[in-house]
Amino acid sequence: MKPMTSKEVTKKVFNKEPFFILDVRNESDFNDWKIEGENFEYLNIPYFDLLDGVEEILDKVPTDKEVLVVCAKEGSSVMVAEMLEEAGREVSYLQGGMKAWSEHLEPVKVGDLKDGGAMYQFVRIGKGCLSYAVVSNGEAALIDATRMTDVYLDFAKELGVEIKHVFDTHLHADHISGGRKIAEATGAAYWLPPKDADEVVFNYQSLEDGNEVTIGETKIAINALYSPGHTIGSTSFVVDEKYLLSGDILFIDSIGRPDLAGKAEDWVADLRESLYTRYKQLSDELLVLPAHFMIIDELNEDGSVSEKLGTLFAKNHGLNIEDEAEFRKLVTENLPPQPNAYQEIRETNMGKITPDDEKQREMEIGPNRCAVR
Repeated sequence: MKPMTSKEVTKKVFNKEPFFILDVRNESDFNDWKIEGENFEYLNIPYFDLLDGVEEILDKVPTDKEVLVVCAKEGSSVMVAEMLEEAGREVSYLQGGMKAWSEHLEPVKVGDLKDGGAMYQFVRIGKGCLSYAVVSNGEAALIDATRMTDVYLDFAKELGVEIKHVFDTHLHADHISGGRKIAEATGAAYWLPPKDADEVVFNYQSLEDGNEVTIGETKIAINALYSPGHTIGSTSFVVDEKYLLSGDILFIDSIGRPDLAGKAEDWVADLRESLYTRYKQLSDELLVLPAHFMIIDELNEDGSVSEKLGTLFAKNHGLNIEDEAEFRKLVTENLPPQPNAYQEIRETNMGKITPDDEKQREMEIGPNRCAVR
């Protein structure tokens, strides 16, 4: 019996490996949120049903592929893995449980910039969050960084670059931003759309349409699309005339939900205007890099999440609804449950409350729910 790290499991997701997961959490937790992989098989048996032994499930646990036992925090999976090992099975358990899975970030290089710099995407595989580093000539900018700030600081240190600017495309409601903390640690400027910042209690740089920020020799053009990804301040960036960072306005397989501030009906027209008019004016060749992905099928072969804007206009259902009434219905009635603790997360990102690390973990547990279904 050995521990398997979230990084090792992520590689199996990226490589589409056959893999068997025995998840010993409660059925409702498993159905709400699990480790997803294209060639993964699952068995969900709550830990309490296995206290008397694992004999009854042995015929359901394969011997011809790797088996991983998963629970919320690790402890229960260790015990079940030990019982399986005593029964003669070779299994692993997920180190740190689903808590660790929720927090793992995997950096993937998306592509090069004209000046020799590079664009990197950090895939938060267990939560569906995507964040970015623009690296150019010894400098870096971060976009939509999560609260696992050490990952970004270590990444910059490893590349030998200085973080100069940190951006949030909008005031996040599904995860806690690490932007302000990184800015404080590095002396970088922290940028936030002012329309999302009415209630924030800290200083920030105002992220507005027409701003242009230079990192090394790379230009980041700010397109403040006042529309609901979740918010009225949602902002897009065009980097190096090549990449479109769409925040939570546009995803690969869907579009942003406009209800997390209780303003769905008010903001539908703004959302349509941004997607159907302003985005239409941009080059079809821009590579769209969203702030979230919804399903594992959206991952490319290398594990990154991206698609050309022209392809999305051809294939993304949310961009192809001619009838305005039908569009309004889609984005106001077709919504998944709201993210766990989203009001507390918004207040944390405003600086109004400062939960401890353990509380922050609890607030974020569960799937990402940023898109219209």
